[in-house]
Amino acid sequence: MKHFRKILPNGLRLITIPMPSFESATVMVMVGAGSRYETTKNNGISHFLEHMAFKGTEKRPSAQAIATLIDGIGGESNAFTSKEVTGYFIKASVSQVDLCMDILSDMLANSKLDKTEIEKEKGVILEEINLYEDTPMRKIGDIYENLLYGDVPMGWDIAGRKDVIKAVTREDFVSYINSLYSSDNITVVVAGGVDVEETETRAEKYFGSMKRFDTIRYSKLVDNQVKPSLIIKEKKTEQVHVAIGFRTVSINDSRRYSLSVLAAVLGGGMSSRLFTEVREKRGLAYYVRTSSEHYEDCGFMVSTAGLDSQRAEEGVSVIVEEYAKFAKGEANLTKEEVEKAKEYLKGHFILELEDSRSVAAFYASAEILEDKLRDPAVIIEKLNQVTKEDVEEDAKLFFKESTLNLAIIGNFDNRQRFEKLLKF
Repeated sequence: MKHFRKILPNGLRLITIPMPSFESATVMVMVGAGSRYETTKNNGISHFLEHMAFKGTEKRPSAQAIATLIDGIGGESNAFTSKEVTGYFIKASVSQVDLCMDILSDMLANSKLDKTEIEKEKGVILEEINLYEDTPMRKIGDIYENLLYGDVPMGWDIAGRKDVIKAVTREDFVSYINSLYSSDNITVVVAGGVDVEETETRAEKYFGSMKRFDTIRYSKLVDNQVKPSLIIKEKKTEQVHVAIGFRTVSINDSRRYSLSVLAAVLGGGMSSRLFTEVREKRGLAYYVRTSSEHYEDCGFMVSTAGLDSQRAEEGVSVIVEEYAKFAKGEANLTKEEVEKAKEYLKGHFILELEDSRSVAAFYASAEILEDKLRDPAVIIEKLNQVTKEDVEEDAKLFFKESTLNLAIIGNFDNRQRFEKLLKF
């Protein structure tokens, strides 16, 4: 898959990925701005701003005006916020790329940030927070990262705290935009059936006048964990949700590939070790999965599961036991198992690349977060190079009792019953 990278005079980065067989295209704008750049006084503003971008500009004065334009071309639009980036995109027919760029650049540069709309949208954000609170399967990830990183921006919920959201003002939005939405902190990706020269000309037209300025930075994390850690969020639920795992490496560490394979071996599908042990053999959970996650300066592996509330301790013990086997070199990992995990990862990756939106997100996040922009073929080759010995070595290195972490959402008030399980 070929990509063409161009830096505009104002520092904005443009990546064009021609996909000749496609009649559609995705225009994505990604900013190096996420919740880890926030403070106690504006926690949640990155996500809130994502909502406000769609609420009207001087040229298109309402959310209805923007939505009508996008609906009128049969397009799809949305946005997302993570701890390190915020993305906005429109996917539509190739013939509408010009309009997509026009709308997105207008939203970023000329958002009205109307005070009345801000007050109305506060209610929407608060209900979104309530939704997450009432969906433990989604919330457990936030609880786990709070356990890992503590009371710093990386440990805070992306959606923010309710008291902060209620107090946000228009001036807070303006200040935040002026601290991070610099042209050289923005990447525009256009993926689909587009022409490279036309795309570059359009990008100059719509994004070339954006201003460049010095942006704020975040504080890097300090890892000082020396013993197992546990957090329990008491909540009356029918199912206990757990997240169990370890600290690992950043997104630019080459070991991320072997760790991804290890995660797939443990909980990457219905034939994975944890799915077999937790669900199939014991009937302890409906879902159980493992993922390897990476940020610019840190990372983690985590296994999540929704467990039978009466047998939660057994479920936690089974997961910890599988980790312990790898930590002690007693997992009896086979080459066939490693090859299956690699094919699982490559297959899912290839399927994602059949969607221009996924392609755009892949290139945009790589441009902002990684030290080098790599084609998908390079990622696949990196996975191909992972060996059984690599997986075993990294498991022993990172699966340590002293850095084991367990987050729980459930109706429990006795920590000791779970603390005693965090041992190899």
